[in-house]
Amino acid sequence: MTTKRKIIIDTDPGQDDAVAILLALASPELDVLGITVVAGNVPLPLTALNTRKIVELAGRPDIPIYAGCAEPMDRPLVTAEHVHGRTGLDGPTLPDPQIELQAEHAVDYLIDTLRETSGVTLCPLGPLTNIATALRRAPEIAENIREIVLMGGGYFEGGNITPAAEFNIYVDPTAADIVFQSGIPITVLPLDVTHQALVIPSRVEAFRALPNRAGPAVAELTDFFERYDKEKYGSEGAPLHDPTVIAYLLDPTLFESRHINVTVETQSDLTLGATVADWWRVSDRPRNATWVRNINADGFFKLLTERIATLP
Repeated sequence: MTTKRKIIIDTDPGQDDAVAILLALASPELDVLGITVVAGNVPLPLTALNTRKIVELAGRPDIPIYAGCAEPMDRPLVTAEHVHGRTGLDGPTLPDPQIELQAEHAVDYLIDTLRETSGVTLCPLGPLTNIATALRRAPEIAENIREIVLMGGGYFEGGNITPAAEFNIYVDPTAADIVFQSGIPITVLPLDVTHQALVIPSRVEAFRALPNRAGPAVAELTDFFERYDKEKYGSEGAPLHDPTVIAYLLDPTLFESRHINVTVETQSDLTLGATVADWWRVSDRPRNATWVRNINADGFFKLLTERIATLP
């Protein structure tokens, strides 16, 4: 019997975060130990509420949820209601959740769990504040982290919150810098990949046609989410960013990547939060991350639709 991969999802839902959580909870290969929540797309009270709603939609009240950092390590919080709506989860009408948050702070949960459990993969879908804070407070936990597979950054596609920076990294560049310098194996799903994973109408309708609660909810999430990006990029659909992290764990053959150096800009006013990816290996900086460059979008959406179909 194949051993399940132990993961902790760190998230700031967000419609695309919601779809990523649903994909993880629909995948028997993954053992979701817990979900930690951070401020990002919207403030922490809303990201925590949204996470509880999504876990309940998946029919998984057994998954513990921990609220974490309400603001970045050393700068004011920047949010993205202009993309995700006032609640961060605009689109479907989801009932108020019955699941309660755990009393423990997310950073304490990360430290306690990673001291006791080896071989855990961290899956950050938002700003890296919780992860970096845990690493700064308890650097010894790094040895029990198998890998960090994160959505963030961009190089060939530039940024999406500033010309140079992707939102998750820009919100807390200090945290991102700590994570990228940690020595932990890191895989990055950047805008370079997610901008190839577009929720075009045929893919949305495939979700809407599913005979369960989760499928139509995903269609409504993407219906709302895509309005902003379709106008911004002039594309047929919006990028579905965060589920690429979970898909990478499930089927890395859907992706093409290269092991390179990635350095986060923390000083410049002009390029704060930029992920400087040495794709062509022209510097002598040590390789510290697997940078994913391409995705088989049809295969990705096939996997996503098949897995969402198994939920209640």
